[in-house]
Amino acid sequence: MKPSEPAYFIFDVVIHDPAAMQPYREKVEASYQAFGGKRLVMGGQCNTVEGSGPQGMLVMLQFDSVEQAHAWHDSPSYQEIIHYRHAAARTNAWLVKGVAPEQH
Repeated sequence: MKPSEPAYFIFDVVIHDPAAMQPYREKVEASYQAFGGKRLVMGGQCNTVEGSGPQGMLVMLQFDSVEQAHAWHDSPSYQEIIHYRHAAARTNAWLVKGVAPEQH
């Protein structure tokens, strides 16, 4: 049986209204954890080695599959809070398909 390929949501978030972002921050973690999502990166120092770096805070979430990542993003629990982020921040987001671990 082939192992599933992980998927990563990567967000570059420039917050222009921290107070308006608060309801999103309070609920987003529970929303992605319900779909097996794990936060791998949130902010932290980012050293650009080549090209242009992120414009804001970098956030990376890991899911077991692209399907799980989409299920979270499309879920009612996430859709009911996403408007807070849209109103309070400018965001670039990417969904990246990872590589399945090799079987030995």
